[in-house]
Amino acid sequence: MMSGKCIAALFLVLGSGLGSGSCGKVLVWPADNSHWLNVKSILEELADRGHEVTVLLSSSFLGIDATRPSPFNFEVIPVPFTKEDMASLMEDFLHMWLYELPNFSYWETTSRMCNFLSQLLSMNKATCDSVVWNEELMEMLREAAFDILLADPLLPGGELVAEKLGVPFVYTFRISMGNTVERLCGGLPAPPSYVPASMGSLTDRMSFMERMKNILQNLLFYALQDVLFHQFLWKEWNQYYSDVLGRPTTLCETMGKAEMWLIRTYWDFEFPRPFLPNFEFVGGLHCKPAKPLPEEMEEFVQSSGEHGIVVFSLGSMIYNLTEEKSNMVALALSQIPQKVLWRYKGKKPETLGPNTRIYDWIPQNDLLGHPKTKAFITHGGTNGIYEAIYHGIPMVGIPIFADQPDNIAHMKAKGMAVELDFNTMQTQDLIDALDMVINNSSYKENAVRLSEIHHDQPIKPLDRAVFWIEFVMRHKGAKHLRPAAHELTWYQYHCLDVLAFLLICAAAAVFIAVRCCLFCCKKCGRIVKKKKTE
Repeated sequence: MMSGKCIAALFLVLGSGLGSGSCGKVLVWPADNSHWLNVKSILEELADRGHEVTVLLSSSFLGIDATRPSPFNFEVIPVPFTKEDMASLMEDFLHMWLYELPNFSYWETTSRMCNFLSQLLSMNKATCDSVVWNEELMEMLREAAFDILLADPLLPGGELVAEKLGVPFVYTFRISMGNTVERLCGGLPAPPSYVPASMGSLTDRMSFMERMKNILQNLLFYALQDVLFHQFLWKEWNQYYSDVLGRPTTLCETMGKAEMWLIRTYWDFEFPRPFLPNFEFVGGLHCKPAKPLPEEMEEFVQSSGEHGIVVFSLGSMIYNLTEEKSNMVALALSQIPQKVLWRYKGKKPETLGPNTRIYDWIPQNDLLGHPKTKAFITHGGTNGIYEAIYHGIPMVGIPIFADQPDNIAHMKAKGMAVELDFNTMQTQDLIDALDMVINNSSYKENAVRLSEIHHDQPIKPLDRAVFWIEFVMRHKGAKHLRPAAHELTWYQYHCLDVLAFLLICAAAAVFIAVRCCLFCCKKCGRIVKKKKTE
């Protein structure tokens, strides 16, 4: 006879199985750095639920050490470049972006950016080549019979592997700058009357002049984005995808086959706007309650007294600044009453004050959740922003590149952040910004309000992300949520063919009416003339 503990354990196992569906096999095509940190939370939860997770990992991947113990299986893909090559490329790009581009002409900036994108494209293609043209690897992946592929659209190739293997795929990412990928490939509508253009610093509540500005920005920005993506970034990929699949196709067409788009934001961050049924919000899925700090760090935090602390991090990629910039920042921090914990790997600034400590790494989430934290100085990465929202901490945003300016613009519009320009920022600017978010109570109040909105959800973001992944696995796709817009051409989508037909019909009707009138007039004129003659 089974004991009570055995029966309870059996029901627990059965209950977990019913809750998550039968365990399946998940293949992952990850992007590096902060993108990996976010998707890692999803994969850990999937592994905890009994799913087998396999990560296709380039040998140059910076964010993972495949030799360390992990709940995932790593399939390391040898590529003809090293981790050092990738790190050097990113470091050169960031130095160029921060210190050189502001002084370049438009054409020189364009040339430098195109050169960087060309190098990145070459590396990305080499990674794809190592997978899709490796018949032994592809056969092994087919035999593994994966149920789903989880990809990040920042790094092309995942959807191509899914198409080759014949498995459904799901995207997880933060909405791209300019809504380019999700708008062009996902079919996401973006009405310019109340959806602000990226980088426009507008909200969804616009006056007539702001709407005019937004429409012009949309036309200009989207046109430039579309030309850049279609003619430069995607043109080569279109041919590449066609060669691999053996039929004419495009990158965007393949991306449009995603079953679900898991967006790493929520309505605490986004402005209300139309979304499609296969778009789900999972912002803040990586956030957790704060854990105790290391003893030495806790002592420093407690020594701050009533003034509290400021947490400072420019992310995992910006770990060094010029001597001039670091001294300027350190001087500003030395003049505030708060203690500062600064994540920084560069040379120790000469102006560093006794109230500031530098660390190679900080437990950012735990610090932001500490009761003594007053403000967060951030570059505006989505992960850091959501940790600040989760814990209700106001921010000083110093955006650097990519979606960071748009992220900070959202937080500024929500009343939770003050924005500074990295290139023009001076010592007093940083002092004033910190004084504003710490001593003006509205910033803390708005941060707490957004935090309450974030926590007041019927299901946690991580659980929602995992549910939809398991949903796609159970049903072998989610085609019923995919809009018919994907089967339409651009002119059909905008009803230009219907408008053209109606215009032709209207023109024909007018033409016939005019001809009939002219005919009647001529006939009447002949009759009148005939009567006059008689």
